[in-house]
Amino acid sequence: MVKIATIGGGSSYTPELMEGFIKRYDELPVKEIWLVDIEEGREKLEIVGAMAQRMWDASPYDVKVHMTLDREEALKDADFVTTQFRVGLLNARIKDERIPFSYGILGQETNGPGGMFKAFRTVPIILDIVEDMKRLCPNAWLINFANPSGMVTEAVLRYGKWDKVIGLCNVPVMAKMTEHIMLDVPQEDLIYKFAGVNHFHWHRVADKHGNDVTPQIIDKLYEEDNGLPKNIHGVPFYKEQLLQMNMIPCGYHQYYYRSEEMLAHGIEEFETVGTRGQQVKALEEELFDLYKDPELNSKPKQLEERGGAYYSDAACETIVSIYANKNTEIVVSTRNDGAVPDLPDDCAVEVTAYLGGQGARNVAFGPLPTAEKGWLQVMKAMELLTIEAAVMGDYATALQAFTINPLVPSGATAKRVMDELFIAHKNHLPQFSDTIARLEKEGITIKDDIARELSV
Repeated sequence: MVKIATIGGGSSYTPELMEGFIKRYDELPVKEIWLVDIEEGREKLEIVGAMAQRMWDASPYDVKVHMTLDREEALKDADFVTTQFRVGLLNARIKDERIPFSYGILGQETNGPGGMFKAFRTVPIILDIVEDMKRLCPNAWLINFANPSGMVTEAVLRYGKWDKVIGLCNVPVMAKMTEHIMLDVPQEDLIYKFAGVNHFHWHRVADKHGNDVTPQIIDKLYEEDNGLPKNIHGVPFYKEQLLQMNMIPCGYHQYYYRSEEMLAHGIEEFETVGTRGQQVKALEEELFDLYKDPELNSKPKQLEERGGAYYSDAACETIVSIYANKNTEIVVSTRNDGAVPDLPDDCAVEVTAYLGGQGARNVAFGPLPTAEKGWLQVMKAMELLTIEAAVMGDYATALQAFTINPLVPSGATAKRVMDELFIAHKNHLPQFSDTIARLEKEGITIKDDIARELSV
């Protein structure tokens, strides 16, 4: 019988996870699920934990959901550990968005300055969790959904020295769920190959006879629903560009291929309805009001608006595939091992893989076209610098990461944004305490209006 520990158990996504385990119980005999959170998340943990138990009670299965603030208690003898936590909660995300936007720079959860600062906060925590796992559940698999998922996976492999880790994202799942409909064929009749890094990947598609149908899907993208996640504003890619590369970029490429339009849209929301983090905060309040209903024992439809549709199809199927050695095809972040020859073998990539008892067996993608190869190598360099800065607490390395990030215009303004983000997040960046003390001594402060708004 299987024990699962979920770090960040008070997340609004937890019902999605429970639904996935219930659907797969015949393949994965779960005995107990431990939902772990921190003191600041206690109320949400209790609400979503009670709902999770109602979901199991409404099923035919006898599964106990435990709620705790004691991570070690939850990790003891766990078979699988899933991570979906957000350091600093949604208020941290809102800071990551509004401070850059106030200077005309993209504020986004996993891209640009916000993505790097989320990594600065998250990487030390995931490495602490890995050290706990080495003591308390040395045979467990770590299944990570915490963003930035690719950088978190890279940190676990490179600095945590923990090979039993799989990073996940629902974006590839959404592509596979929508594109077969565009071609009016069953999903199982299409053969997918993904390559890149998390939130920066491309894919090609063949039919069951091996014929490349990527150009047909590209044509359909300009006629049908483009399959973008709910959290990405839709700006069409240039069709000529996609046909030239003969690959389909993920939705997050809009931030790079259509930077001007995406930035303009982000600034418009910043000045009117609020950033995506502020919108999600309102949505989460609605979700948790629903979760409080003692009669609710199934995932509400509103959760799909949160941006995590098909989360359980990625997370739960990965766990089942490892547990039962199913060798299911899933897109994951894992060690490259030659699948993408344009990147080093020892770095984390997001690729198509077959998941079984030994983890991921990658499908080789082959070399990328010239432009995409250049993009990918720059992005991986930025990721490695960001992770190094997060681990070492080194300001100069953080500045290098900012300078090389394609979404951060280099110069005095970008450095000012970085310095203000350090001040804004000082309670969650102990490794940068000396840097933050120096910045405060130098008189670095957040703009008055933004500071009041964020209560910094």
